[in-house]
Amino acid sequence: MKISSAEFVMSNSEVAKCPNEPLPEYAFIGRSNVGKSSLINMLTDRKNLAKTSGRPGKTQLINHFKINNNWFLVDLPGYGYAQVSKKDKKTFQKYITNYFLERQQLVCSFVLIDIRHKPQTIDLEFMQWMGENGIPFSIIFTKADKLRPMAIQRHVADYINYLQNDMWEEAPHYFITSSSKKAGRDEVLAYIDTINLEYFEAQKNRPI
Repeated sequence: MKISSAEFVMSNSEVAKCPNEPLPEYAFIGRSNVGKSSLINMLTDRKNLAKTSGRPGKTQLINHFKINNNWFLVDLPGYGYAQVSKKDKKTFQKYITNYFLERQQLVCSFVLIDIRHKPQTIDLEFMQWMGENGIPFSIIFTKADKLRPMAIQRHVADYINYLQNDMWEEAPHYFITSSSKKAGRDEVLAYIDTINLEYFEAQKNRPI
């Protein structure tokens, strides 16, 4: 997929106020400081589409970006370790939940995992919640440039084995990425492109 256009549409904290267009949406979410904004900028080939910050918890709203005028990329607040007040954290965690449970345009979510770390409880609990609620998602391992190739293979294999042994019979689809090296970009975009084709084909064949 070639990204010919990427534009910011809106930020808000209410699902009912999200764009009312019949376009497929892809939500990106992960633990704070996992490299989400850098990944979004890398995927869209835009330097500052999503604002990056060294301070965890920078994203605190549902941010919609329209890509190629035919799908939405949704940047969601990070969970865990965000340097915000307990009141603010409770508020945005609630609208994150509402988004996933109520947003009908959502076709796939990407849960971002820092490839350097062993499985973290907060990530596992979130993925478990996604599975229990029937929300389709894939894993994106970030910051692959921080490890040597053999270490990358080992860390990912250990993580996937853990998921298969302790959570599911079959682990979710996953990608290995590096924002600085643009690694994994083509694979993630090709995956989105495939789902888009299926989505629009289904819409075309839907009875009137």
